[in-house]
Amino acid sequence: MDQDTLGAVPAAEAAVGADTPHGYIKAKDKEKLRNRLRRIEGQVRGLQRMVDEEAYCVDVLTQVASAVSALEKVGTLVLKDHVEHCVRESIESGDRRKADEKVEELTAAVERFLRV
Repeated sequence: MDQDTLGAVPAAEAAVGADTPHGYIKAKDKEKLRNRLRRIEGQVRGLQRMVDEEAYCVDVLTQVASAVSALEKVGTLVLKDHVEHCVRESIESGDRRKADEKVEELTAAVERFLRV
């Protein structure tokens, strides 16, 4: 797709690559992320049971910290793939505007991720 055509395509569609819309959608990576998220889902259900059963506060806090850490790991993996796929692709395209937009987007995402 040339740059003029790309400008006419909605942003969500323009982001879609030939094979996948995003780097982490590769089958093996997607399955790893899904497995991690399933484990986190189980952890959260366990936390709900702990609260229902009035488990000891420190035990609940320990499990909360574990779930937060697991979510941060998922975020780190998605962030890494975003840099390796989306940001790299925009820079390699030679389109300075597109590259600048992706760098700004990355910076905002990192700030949100780090709660800056």
